[in-house]
Amino acid sequence: MHPEFQTDTVIIGAGIVGLALAYTHAREGRRVTVFEREARPVGASIRNFGMVWPIGQPAGPLLRRALRSREIWEQVAVSAGIWHEPLGSLHLAYREDEWAVMEEFAAASAEQGYACELLSPAQTLELSAAAHPEGLLGSLWSRTEMIVDAREVPSKLIPWLQETYGVEFRFGTAVTRIGEGRIGTAAGTWRFDTAWVCSGADFETLFPEVFADSGLTKCKLQMMRTAPQPGGWRMGPALCGGLTLTHYASFASCATLPALKARIRTETPWFPEWGIHVMMSQNGLGELVIGDTHEYGPTHDPFLREELNQYILDYLAGMARMPDAQIAERWYGVYAKSTRGGSEFLAHPLPGVTVVTGVGGAGMTMSFGLAEELVQGS
Repeated sequence: MHPEFQTDTVIIGAGIVGLALAYTHAREGRRVTVFEREARPVGASIRNFGMVWPIGQPAGPLLRRALRSREIWEQVAVSAGIWHEPLGSLHLAYREDEWAVMEEFAAASAEQGYACELLSPAQTLELSAAAHPEGLLGSLWSRTEMIVDAREVPSKLIPWLQETYGVEFRFGTAVTRIGEGRIGTAAGTWRFDTAWVCSGADFETLFPEVFADSGLTKCKLQMMRTAPQPGGWRMGPALCGGLTLTHYASFASCATLPALKARIRTETPWFPEWGIHVMMSQNGLGELVIGDTHEYGPTHDPFLREELNQYILDYLAGMARMPDAQIAERWYGVYAKSTRGGSEFLAHPLPGVTVVTGVGGAGMTMSFGLAEELVQGS
């Protein structure tokens, strides 16, 4: 006969959404048990830039959530000993249509809640050791972005949650059944007051009918990293180029954006075809993290497309320079994305049970703020 245990809050999935919910509940004094089917976190939460990226969110509630999430990240990072670098970000302009979008965005940024300003080429190069000077028209500098090392976060955050708040982690433990107030695993059953399903794979198996009607799809993104840069070289703020202006919702209302999109479609149609925009961050080890692509669909080819990596690297060469550009590792990540809009997918399939997933590529940016809103509203 399987043993039975009692907890206040069950969280299924130890990605960044699950860890943010674990922290938020534990901070409220609740007993929290986290179940993760893998032996350690290996999903999208460790396969990303480590960018906490408020500038990508549209003005209004989502920007406020991102800024609040960044505040929490900084508090948690200091307490848990997580490396973090709050140097902001630079969008680099090398074409007049890119600069036009940045000028329009910057003109309204303060009123909308962004902390941005336009920099001249000289000011940009003073701030960034990596920006390529040739053809540089200027940049949009935002002060709010912060970088963490996505691979390091679980190794520091999980033991800190255990030691500081008594959060219990059950790794290598798949939840096989869930009912009102009780879950079942091969290791036993747990009674709970509230449960949160934060893993797309567990959502799909535990609530297949709800999943089938969710409108969720999957996004595959390819990324790369270099070895640590020699001599302790640091790039400064995270970098992105004009392609990124076409990707994030924060720029969608700019009247100058359609002309930029049209030029990109005409000159380089492979960028919109594969959802490519080019960004680069640097972690605490000195490695440069570079990407990425966006392929949408329910099932993806498990292999990397080297021609897509080359598109990224060719574009990067026009906007960034570094002492050692040799790629040490290539990989891909997969995250859930709603096809029906919205910043996340929420469902309540049973009393006391909430599914929260589909935050797209904004998990690092939004999870702590989202978790606080959900817990305070529950």
